[in-house]
Amino acid sequence: MNRIAMVVAGALVVLLIAFSTLFIVDQRQFAVIYALGEIKEVVTEPGLKVKLPPPFQNVVFLDRRIQTLDSPESRPILTAERKSLVIDWMVKWRVVDAKQFIRNNGVDIRNVENRLSPIVQAAFNDEVTKRLVEATLATEREIVMKSVRSRLAEEAKSFGIEIIEVRIKRVDFSANITDSIYRRMESERKLVANELRSTGTAEGEKIRADADRQREVIVADAYRDAQKAKGEGDAKASALFAEAFGRDPQFAQFYRSLDAYRASFRNKSDVMVLDPSSEFFKAMRGSGAPAAAPSPRK
Repeated sequence: MNRIAMVVAGALVVLLIAFSTLFIVDQRQFAVIYALGEIKEVVTEPGLKVKLPPPFQNVVFLDRRIQTLDSPESRPILTAERKSLVIDWMVKWRVVDAKQFIRNNGVDIRNVENRLSPIVQAAFNDEVTKRLVEATLATEREIVMKSVRSRLAEEAKSFGIEIIEVRIKRVDFSANITDSIYRRMESERKLVANELRSTGTAEGEKIRADADRQREVIVADAYRDAQKAKGEGDAKASALFAEAFGRDPQFAQFYRSLDAYRASFRNKSDVMVLDPSSEFFKAMRGSGAPAAAPSPRK
């Protein structure tokens, strides 16, 4: 029984040693083999691999996928025109040299990110400070990102990494100048609005002046036509009156008397004191020539 137990125990020890010498490399990882504290080999091909058992050799795995580094904090950057901008950036990177990466940063990815962040921020500072706000925001935005990526390429080699992409996620004005920018934008909009109002007022005055001129012309033409028609009517009326008076002088005399009565009794407030037998009422009595209209007495 003791021999069987020893055989079983020996077999287990052999299995444990055998398992400790085997490891699997994922296609998304680097496998770094340490021998007595030094890097012995970097395995890049995926599959089942063999090494010496601990403590002779140990294995450390590094992620070989693309990593994303975001700007840890928003720091204002002064442009060439002394305007303060806040830039949020993003860097895509990955490990390409596992030995160099471990020598400079260890096996923790956060170490390289902590060292890379200030370098990226400094590169953005250098690029933005020699450009105007408009260039940074729009016209040269792509150029800024390409320039920062080019500057990071050399630095990245010392970290054992490769810079895949550099992007600007957001550009905004610093909080201490936002109000002044809004006020300037507001004044510019007011200036444009005032110009539009002035133009509209001038156009309105022009339209009103043209309308008034057309109205005056129309009224003058209408008055001229009315006077012409009235003159023609008066001429015809005078001709008819003359013809009628020439045919019947007594009727003409009676008609003039009626005109005299109409002129005398035009206002109801007028008071006249007359003798009923006066010549003025002769036409009403039906005989004699009409008298001239007396002057009304108030």
